[in-house]
Amino acid sequence: MHIHAYAWLGEKELFDRDALRRPPDRPRPPVTPEDQEYHRHLVDAFRRSDLPPLETAHWLLKAPGLIRETFEEPKDAAAWLGRQLTEHAPGFHSQQEADTARLAHLVATAADTLTHGGDVSVGFYAGRTSFLSLALVTCSPNRFAPGVPCPRGNGR
Repeated sequence: MHIHAYAWLGEKELFDRDALRRPPDRPRPPVTPEDQEYHRHLVDAFRRSDLPPLETAHWLLKAPGLIRETFEEPKDAAAWLGRQLTEHAPGFHSQQEADTARLAHLVATAADTLTHGGDVSVGFYAGRTSFLSLALVTCSPNRFAPGVPCPRGNGR
């Protein structure tokens, strides 16, 4: 098992568009060639979009280029999360969210969750209209999406 890290900072209005954040459903029979082509187009758009998926494990369906880093050890992945939180905390909308003790607890909890094969996803308002989403996703296999192959092929 290894862990992929993902980060997104963008407009909260875009983040709130749930339909853009889920993989498209397969067309219902009878399926025409046009239906198949349109579905392929939607799948490709979902894969290329850096918008965080609704389900954390669905990051693995996204293009490999969206992976920020890959870690073998949960503690290293949690340390990355800590660095991201420290970097962005001054811009958090709420001082309570930026509290260093709270952020340290999030990092410790993330390390424990990853150690047990879980995924981690956190999000924060950054400024008036922005949102920061950070995710750490276990891969090969993912407990919540065991049939989804690693986006980087054989392992990494």
